Amino acid sequence: MALTRAMLKGMGLTEEQVSAIIEEHTNVTSALKEQIKEYKVDAEKLPGVQKELDDLKKDTSASDWEKKYNDEHTAFEAYKKDISDKENSEKIRSAYKKLLAECNVGDKHIDSIIRVTDFSGMKLDKDGSLEGVDGLKEKIGSDWSGFISTKETRGADVDNPPGDGGNPDTKKTGRAAELAAKYHDNLYGKVKED
Repeated sequence: MALTRAMLKGMGLTEEQVSAIIEEHTNVTSALKEQIKEYKVDAEKLPGVQKELDDLKKDTSASDWEKKYNDEHTAFEAYKKDISDKENSEKIRSAYKKLLAECNVGDKHIDSIIRVTDFSGMKLDKDGSLEGVDGLKEKIGSDWSGFISTKETRGADVDNPPGDGGNPDTKKTGRAAELAAKYHDNLYGKVKED
């Protein structure tokens, strides 16, 4: 039901009162019509704004940040493991180098042996020394026997003294015996025979 002048006059209102009411009613309806226009414009923008919001949610969703974090964390852990492996490998090399020296491998050969040795099966124990040292010593003895120097000095075999070997030139041996006797005589004096 609409508000009209005839209806207001039918209520017994004067012309001035009817004009005042109609004027106020027109102002209110005009303001409401303006608000409706604004809301329609805003309502038309809403799907675009909603799309932008959805796109932003996709870009900054928790799963994306979580994935980035997990990727960075995994890369960092791999880096730490690589550093730890390198340090451990260097400790194993150093311990093996000491073991080679203990097994009397020549100093000039140790670096060459280190370069060609496969360290993948070697591990360190809690004390920082190689595990299975006895087995490694046996392997060094068999694999690198040509590089092991012996520091043992042997004397002549007294049970079987060297002979002249059937050498017909016995004057050299006789001359040596003669010189030894003179030396003995000079040193201790000549022994008198009874």
